[in-house]
Amino acid sequence: MDWEEWRPFYLRIVREMGYSVEGDRRSARILRALLLEGDEYILRDELATVVGKRVYVFGCGPSLENALAEHDFSDGTLIAADGATSALLEHDMVPDIIVSDLDGRIPDLKLANDRGAFMVVHAHGDNVDKLTAYVPLFSRILGTTQTEPLDIVYNFGGFTDGDRAAFLAEELGAREIILVGFDFGETVGRWSKPGLREHVPVWESKRKKFEFAKELLEWLKKNGKAKVRTL
Repeated sequence: MDWEEWRPFYLRIVREMGYSVEGDRRSARILRALLLEGDEYILRDELATVVGKRVYVFGCGPSLENALAEHDFSDGTLIAADGATSALLEHDMVPDIIVSDLDGRIPDLKLANDRGAFMVVHAHGDNVDKLTAYVPLFSRILGTTQTEPLDIVYNFGGFTDGDRAAFLAEELGAREIILVGFDFGETVGRWSKPGLREHVPVWESKRKKFEFAKELLEWLKKNGKAKVRTL
């Protein structure tokens, strides 16, 4: 999904969620400056070498725990959506790539990054403080934005960490994308926010995000080159 395809989705999300386009643009510029200053950024083609033909994308839904206990994921590239990183670490697994707006458990993200995971850090209007505080802690970072891309800050489409991870996999050459822990139900998994210790009922803004994520993943299934399915 290029910018012109993504733009109508983005403008509707901004309108319905009450976000600021200029806030998103400002955040993207700040992320770009942080990446250049720290010189730990990577480019699209570098990250593409990590992505195999089969990709598992891990969301934070309650079903994630059983999936990690019952299935073998050694035959594909592992991409964790933010807090799902913590669940993988609990099962002695390190994702190959983490897609994050830095809303997960930072010590776990840092641990996985230190153990070899690449970071795909997303800029939006509400996470400037987190970008400033945490981007300097990481290495091997690819930057993303939800507004117009800026040379080293990319926009491959997608809104939540989970569906953005799927769009990233598609863009970087995956031919099969298997979604794990993508429940979109009435319960939010305990890995979704650092303060959660158990699964909790879905709240209204999260429900709206689920709806957008489902719509975008359906678009990807119909328009992408990769086969997308749910475990």
